[in-house]
Amino acid sequence: MRSTGRFSTAVVGAALLLGCVSEPASAQPASAQPAASEATTSEATTSAAASPEAADGARVLVFSKTAGFRHDSIAEGIAAVRELGGTSGFRVDATEDAGAFTTRNLRRYDAVVFLSTTGDVLDSAQQRAFESYIHRGGGYVGVHAAADTEYDWEFYGGLAGAYFQSHPAIQPATVTVEDRAHPATSGLPRAWERTDEWYNYRSNPRDRAHVLASLDESSYTGGTMSGDHPIAWCQTYQGGRAFYTGGGHTKESYADPAFRRHLLGGIRYAVGEAQADCRPETGYRPLFDGSPASLSGWKQAGPGSFTLDDDGTITSSGGMGLLWYAGQDFGAYSLKLDWKTASATGDDNSGVFVGFPPSDDPWSAVNNGYEIQIDATDVPEKTTGSVYGFQSADLDRRDRALNPPGEWNTYEIRVEGERLRIWLNGVKINDFTNTDPARSLADGHIGIQNHGADDQMAFRDIRIKELPTKSPAHTASQGD
Repeated sequence: MRSTGRFSTAVVGAALLLGCVSEPASAQPASAQPAASEATTSEATTSAAASPEAADGARVLVFSKTAGFRHDSIAEGIAAVRELGGTSGFRVDATEDAGAFTTRNLRRYDAVVFLSTTGDVLDSAQQRAFESYIHRGGGYVGVHAAADTEYDWEFYGGLAGAYFQSHPAIQPATVTVEDRAHPATSGLPRAWERTDEWYNYRSNPRDRAHVLASLDESSYTGGTMSGDHPIAWCQTYQGGRAFYTGGGHTKESYADPAFRRHLLGGIRYAVGEAQADCRPETGYRPLFDGSPASLSGWKQAGPGSFTLDDDGTITSSGGMGLLWYAGQDFGAYSLKLDWKTASATGDDNSGVFVGFPPSDDPWSAVNNGYEIQIDATDVPEKTTGSVYGFQSADLDRRDRALNPPGEWNTYEIRVEGERLRIWLNGVKINDFTNTDPARSLADGHIGIQNHGADDQMAFRDIRIKELPTKSPAHTASQGD
């Protein structure tokens, strides 16, 4: 596949979307869809000229063939993706011709958007071409009825994440945004009230994919997923990237700035222009969830402070100090947190400290613990992903995984015995073992640094999963 250039995210919005589809509710019979000759050619399949500024950016194919129910919002969906491409720097082709699914033609695209497709839309040769495309690193975006597609194709079911089962009448519901760092959801509120058609799925994708948003089944009538109801998710799948949203049933969805932002973020992830941790995530509990109450277990050591914003973000100011979790010390654990550089320049400095004793002196963490650095412009052993002053990150892997200033990143910091491993946006970038007898990772506190007056770092959703304690020999020999 082609390499892509980074494109702009200039899109209005700050809310959320999500809708659904499936049966005849505001849909047209399949016979009403336009003939392939009206919308496509057999190979290139362009429905609108790409904007000149997008010529060197990513390229996306929107596929909207229907062999079952046909949603009357498809035209609006194609127009919205086309407009997003024009403002954000990627080219858009659109087709309903399954003949576009050849190995040669798919190489031209960084992602394929299945826009409310229904039924069996690809033959066996076309399926094989698409499987090969994903295996080579291609991107998939499934919108709404993409989950009502290809029920007998096991590969597609795994890629989409779940199949449609049913839906109640269109009605208001509360969508809970679970991931505040993924580009598809980072600009959305935690709770979003929206009227749409809400899908039930045949299985829960949570153990296989990373859930970005879910439905509060108590907020509407007709949910059948026992209170755990994912509605948008992402994953890496057999070499490729996949994003699915249940939104997009209504025409109005595609005029909603928040929905468009959500859709754009999913496309950016699928084409590889934005990085995110899309590994399944279960068993974590919050240490800081964005609420004032969740800060009660934290203490500020030294100068400076963190300010809690209305969107559940804490941002550093002043320094040099440390906000540390005093409520508990930890042994073996996986710590996850979302962060971004927040100053106008983006050249900010901070870090995450682990393995230090309780103290009101921030230098105790420096002298007794380890810092996982955040500062992409420093020297290798003191740059983002390094164990500060002790071991550099794998810089090639780090650079590929790192989002630019102003965009959210996710760290996983895993401590087991004296072994410390670091993942950035789902990519392992460091593996360090403590051999200093004066320090120990096996027990200690965690904290985040406010480095100085010129450094502004924002943090969200600090969560932890405690792990079984393993013997030193086992810990040293285990894999990822």
